[in-house]
Amino acid sequence: MTERSAAGGGIGEEALVPRAHRMPGTRHPVTGRLPDFFIVGQPKSGTTALHHMLRRHPQIFLPDNKEPWFFATELHERRPPRPAGTPVTLDEYAALFAAAAPEQRAGEATPLYLWSHTAADAIAEVVPDARIVAILREPASLLRSLHLQFLETYIETETDLRRALELEDARREGRQLPRHTYWPAALAYSEHVRYVEQLRRYERHFGCERMLVLIYDDYRRDNLAAARSVLRFLEVDDGVPLEPAEVNPTVGVRSQRVHEIVHALTVGRGPFSQATKRALKLLVPRRLRRDPWRAAKRRLLYAEPQPPDEQLMAELRVRYRPEVVALSEYLGRDLVTEWGYDRLP
Repeated sequence: MTERSAAGGGIGEEALVPRAHRMPGTRHPVTGRLPDFFIVGQPKSGTTALHHMLRRHPQIFLPDNKEPWFFATELHERRPPRPAGTPVTLDEYAALFAAAAPEQRAGEATPLYLWSHTAADAIAEVVPDARIVAILREPASLLRSLHLQFLETYIETETDLRRALELEDARREGRQLPRHTYWPAALAYSEHVRYVEQLRRYERHFGCERMLVLIYDDYRRDNLAAARSVLRFLEVDDGVPLEPAEVNPTVGVRSQRVHEIVHALTVGRGPFSQATKRALKLLVPRRLRRDPWRAAKRRLLYAEPQPPDEQLMAELRVRYRPEVVALSEYLGRDLVTEWGYDRLP
């Protein structure tokens, strides 16, 4: 387990007292409870399971809204359908933590904060004494899982990972973007594996002693041990019983065309979409609509993902070997060998 943090530097009781904060770029303080810690990433690296385990700890408060997206301006390039409770103002954001008890550590988890170029600065301006938790994953497997996740969540429509990677330059210029994507910048896949650059953005503000960096492989082998390392980092009781969690598994989309049609029907605003939703409301009681529909939708749209293209995986490992070398040096851990990058041609 890699834990890039120094001893000492405790959070202190003063961090548990609500205080005035300013939203970046404003002069008006906002009074209210804000997080003591942030789980900043990566996507598809166990952050949902970690959130699930931590929020059961009596000394930790995590809101129901796992990913507020608040401090990453890139996540608001095109507004997606906003889930209920997604904050826009700092007052709305602080309201997510209003139920936290004074003795609890409050936190939130938005995995794309690590990828974001703005989140570290924004968090530091509002919560300068925050603690930061990150989980890092081997680059090729991360990009494959991330691509599948983006297909599932309508961010991506190109089903071939190789082709999606080839589209990066065009998409940076605003060309060949999926019509309804709401996070276009996230489709620059290579930006997700600039690990040292990402970590240094947080180190610049919070220092190594306020950062905990975990490795996904360790987490997969023993996620309870990983969760307990987070508890120690947050200076709460790490002897509280925890339940291992396996959530948010990677899936494959059966048919991209059917997937897009179902999405258009369920979130669209056109006459046909609205008529379909009205008919559903008339035919099915509210209490029966949500969970059974989600289960049926999952069976209809998703299946086990296809095996990875091993040739492409090897090419990606060659491409991103410098990132792994740099990360190994940064963390003081030989990830080159652990991830098999020493065996590349």
